[in-house]
Amino acid sequence: MIPEVNADHVAAIEAQRKNRGWKGYIVTNANCSAIHLTLALKPLYDAFGIDAVLVTTMQALSGAGYPGVPSLDSLDNVIPFISNEEEKLETESQKMLGGWSADGGFAPANFVLSAHCNRVAVRDGHMEAVSIRFKQPATPDEVIEVFESFRAKPQELGLPSAPPQPVVVRREKNRPQTNMDRDTHNGMASVVGRVRECPLLGTKFVVLGHNTIRGAAGASILNAELFKVEGLLPV
Repeated sequence: MIPEVNADHVAAIEAQRKNRGWKGYIVTNANCSAIHLTLALKPLYDAFGIDAVLVTTMQALSGAGYPGVPSLDSLDNVIPFISNEEEKLETESQKMLGGWSADGGFAPANFVLSAHCNRVAVRDGHMEAVSIRFKQPATPDEVIEVFESFRAKPQELGLPSAPPQPVVVRREKNRPQTNMDRDTHNGMASVVGRVRECPLLGTKFVVLGHNTIRGAAGASILNAELFKVEGLLPV
């Protein structure tokens, strides 16, 4: 779950409780790369519709957990494989952008998504190069306007961990940069830059996010804050 993207999926909790005879429930964080990709895709999906997405990730070493990637494997190197990562990025992003109904369950968003996932020698921060084909054509300026105006339920509710802007646009030609931008809004925002035309799919951009904050611990906290407001946590 990403509160800015699929807060309505909390309705699945009641079905989970009923089907399993539980009083409690289980809600999981998304994949750390999927969180930042999906935060960037959500306002575009709503505004223009999406036909296809191609994403290439450059993922930090910390995403491998402890003890992580051996130093001699990571130094002076890029590793073009992360086990199960591409599958997670593809399926989770479509699930979160899709719908839920008690009768039909989860229905993934109907567009093609292809991912290439790479491990790079960066401590924290996942960067993703995204090309996208919209159902309704849009100019780079229109895409930027949609990014910058995007607000959702966590911002409306003023949840303590919610970034004031879920997607922050950098207009400099060489931003975002991992070391300079991963901590934007306490690491809870996705930072987008290099929004431009793509000769293949129509539009392309770069998105950067902090994988161990919004991609992990901070995401759990924001979920819990939403559940508290929704009356799903005990007082």
